[in-house]
Amino acid sequence: MRACAEIDLAAIAHNIASIRAKTKAQILAVVKADAYGHGLIPVAQTAVKSGAQWLGVALLEEAIALRQAGVNVPIISWLTTTGDDFEAALRNQIDLSISSLEIFDLVLAEARRIGIKPRLHFEVDTGMSRGGFLQQWPALINSAIIAAAEFTLVGLWSHFARADEPDEPMNQTQIEEFEHFRSDLERAGIKAQFFHQANSAAAMTNPQSHRDIIRIGIAMYGLSPALDTMGDSQSLGLIPAMTLKSRLVLVKKVPAGNSVGYGATAIVDRDTTLGVVALGYADGIPRNTSSAAKVSVDGQLAPIIGRVSMDQFVVDLGPDSIAKTGDWVVIFGKGGASVDTWATAAGTINYEIVTRIGPRVPRIYLPKN
Repeated sequence: MRACAEIDLAAIAHNIASIRAKTKAQILAVVKADAYGHGLIPVAQTAVKSGAQWLGVALLEEAIALRQAGVNVPIISWLTTTGDDFEAALRNQIDLSISSLEIFDLVLAEARRIGIKPRLHFEVDTGMSRGGFLQQWPALINSAIIAAAEFTLVGLWSHFARADEPDEPMNQTQIEEFEHFRSDLERAGIKAQFFHQANSAAAMTNPQSHRDIIRIGIAMYGLSPALDTMGDSQSLGLIPAMTLKSRLVLVKKVPAGNSVGYGATAIVDRDTTLGVVALGYADGIPRNTSSAAKVSVDGQLAPIIGRVSMDQFVVDLGPDSIAKTGDWVVIFGKGGASVDTWATAAGTINYEIVTRIGPRVPRIYLPKN
């Protein structure tokens, strides 16, 4: 095996328990994008066993895969679009998020055709200007009144734009805007069973936002929503779940002055030992990662040198290294650098680092304690 991502399911269970202890709201575990790269089915099963009452995905096919794996808790699919297999969604009792009149009409038409009452969540735009009803909202209410007997309104929901900045006034503004949408429903005599707005950041910093359900994504995987405004994983009481490992496919001595990698962008400044790591941008290692990213070789940190290639990258092991071909190295995670360090070195966020680890890297699941 040239590489693997070890997924600590006990860490995921710990992170869910840590957040559950601080809220009265139900827990929705966000497992979209292959559970942020950690593996859809094993993570979803662990989340449910650890007390999550709901699961959330972006795409309908993710929700169907969960049903096919025997997961029976409520599942919300929120990136509902034209062309989706609404029949499969309805037959599998998958909750659909609705953020346009067009989708509302399509789902109801399919529901009438097959005789199954859909479970819907209306998404409203409280300031992010991404998904959710805004100018179409009054028209939706009118349509919902007319079709009230044809669907179950399970939820009303929205999403924060800046919850990872706990002191940002916009968070309170979005809470107030959500209340306006909620009041509109009440005046129209339309009842939603649940209200949800909080993501990981809001769940950990803003109890007012918790409502009936909190949606936890990045925190469930043990990573901070925002390093600069909320602190790191340890300060938040979270345990990172992913450890990425690979092997050195080659270790060799090179003299000072040698260039390294495509474009000869790096020059070794002394006689040293280089190691070739068997991962590249095809596996999710960012091509633009700088030398600030380091791997751990037998407990010693070695920086990247030169450009990341499609299948491999080079690290400077130092002149005195005793590493040898075939040795395992830790890219990030337990025993190595943090995901946050790698994100900083690549000019991105921790979400992207774990989510982009590709399918060529097998996931190995550590048993839950």
